[in-house]
Amino acid sequence: MGNALREQLLKAGLVNTQQVKKAVKEKHKEAQRQHGQIKSESDDQAQARIRQAQIEKVERDRLLNQQRQEQANKKAATAQIRQLVEQNRHPKGDGELPYNFADQGKIKRIYVSDSVRQQIALGQLAIVRLDKAYELVSDEIAEKIAARDADCVVLRNTQNRKTPVSEAKSDDPYSQYLIPDDLMW
Repeated sequence: MGNALREQLLKAGLVNTQQVKKAVKEKHKEAQRQHGQIKSESDDQAQARIRQAQIEKVERDRLLNQQRQEQANKKAATAQIRQLVEQNRHPKGDGELPYNFADQGKIKRIYVSDSVRQQIALGQLAIVRLDKAYELVSDEIAEKIAARDADCVVLRNTQNRKTPVSEAKSDDPYSQYLIPDDLMW
């Protein structure tokens, strides 16, 4: 009850002071209960937001850890490739003949001796990229490097290794013509 209404009812004799006090107490208790319920509802919402934020943080941390792990694995693979190439690099010879090959859509050239050129053509040697330089390694080492990172292996003639150049297929119409060993492109 409002003050003015309470006083008017007391003057008219419709209510006594005990009834007024009782009504004021009940009104006060009801207001506290409603305030408590609203507060508990907002607490529940706040707790739900906190739980959601924790879940999101755990997910972000998991993704970040996964990215770090991938970077560490990539770094380890690069170190292994570098070690394989440095320990098993094959000399290029005196470097009198150019050997052309394609790397990332561009024609590149390294100078090798005639015997090294033959080994590359037969698939015994492969060309790998280490940083910005090209190195020669054996085919077995190139296979190990390709298992770690296939982009590092630039040229690997596996079809020539399995079938020698002098042997020809029976259904090939040009089988009677031999390809010269010194053919350069």
